[in-house]
Amino acid sequence: MTNVLDQLRTMTTVVADTGEVAAVKIYKPVDCTTNPSLVLKAMKDPASEALVAREIEAGQKAGMTAESVTEVLTVAIGAELAALVPGRVSTEVDACLSFDTEKSVTRARAIIAEYDRRGVTKGQVLIKLAATWEGVRAAEILQSEGIDCNLTLLFSMAQAVACADAKSYLISPFVGRITDWYKKAEGRDNYAPDEDPGVKSVRGIYDYYKSNGIKTIVMGASFRNSDQIKALAGCDNLTIAPSLLDEMGNDPSNLPRVLSPENSSGVAPIPMDEPTFRWQMNADPMATEKLAEGIRNFDADHQKLIGLIAARM
Repeated sequence: MTNVLDQLRTMTTVVADTGEVAAVKIYKPVDCTTNPSLVLKAMKDPASEALVAREIEAGQKAGMTAESVTEVLTVAIGAELAALVPGRVSTEVDACLSFDTEKSVTRARAIIAEYDRRGVTKGQVLIKLAATWEGVRAAEILQSEGIDCNLTLLFSMAQAVACADAKSYLISPFVGRITDWYKKAEGRDNYAPDEDPGVKSVRGIYDYYKSNGIKTIVMGASFRNSDQIKALAGCDNLTIAPSLLDEMGNDPSNLPRVLSPENSSGVAPIPMDEPTFRWQMNADPMATEKLAEGIRNFDADHQKLIGLIAARM
């Protein structure tokens, strides 16, 4: 009998939520996604040790700073992953640039140039940007240059609409983090899958996109359990941690399809400009808090990564 993971792959593109080479080799995802937290884990991955040592040594010889080596190392890990997956590798623009459109665009171009230097084409890469208003504007510019973007830290319909209007290639709504916030706010221990606020958020975004013929890929992310994943079976993409991939690979139960373009409800287009975006974000404490927290945490991990590399230099 086929397992849940195999069934999911027939209706959804499965992405590995890891930057560890060994995990990608085992689970063979179509795409893989990285962020500073995942690169930190990759630093401790024995399979990446030779690569890390080589990049640090090269950086020292070139007189680079620890911060510059960190930027190059992130792309080096991404290039190794690109050789293992048939699809895309997401690489994140520094979180500290989340409110600066111009600097985000400059950093994204530098990431693409470094990949190109390593023989990885821009068609194999997604630039990850936080879904702030400024991040969305950066994505709009980059998309016009043929650089595809993954808008991350997405918690609201306002963000999803703005990303669609900017013609972003992909968005990553964060299921588990939404659920975490509501658990704390409502004093709940858990939710049934159909009542889960994170699941309901992604379903709503998916329905809006399919109702309006929007091509932007919806990739559910940040899962806390396999029930959340099963409740989104049929979503365009789902990025899943290795532990949950393993769990679903050992689950022989039947997986019904939940989402499909044919079942969209015909939601009307939502007008979105900067004042509307900022007001709707302000009116949504969950989205505001989780976006700010996510940016802070990614930046903290980025700084930690720089510190680790500085110590090794």
